[in-house]
Amino acid sequence: MADHPHHTPHDAADHDAQAYVRGTMTIEEQSQTWDLFMGLTKWGSLAVASILLLLVLWFMPNGSLVTGVIGGVGLAVAGFFFLKSPKADH
Repeated sequence: MADHPHHTPHDAADHDAQAYVRGTMTIEEQSQTWDLFMGLTKWGSLAVASILLLLVLWFMPNGSLVTGVIGGVGLAVAGFFFLKSPKADH
């Protein structure tokens, strides 16, 4: 009878390590995922800060809803202009 070779998990890893050539892998998906994560983090943080300011100004002693809305919207508008990405020069 013929002996069957015994494959170990290390055989597959060794083959993958030898087949990889640095700089040949495309990273468009990883780059797009990172850009999405950074955008959601940036804009989500601005939204949380604006809502938090609205609530603090509204519920503080002698606070009002109008003051909270003005503060929250003001922060959101200022944050939008500070956080927007510059136009790419192509």
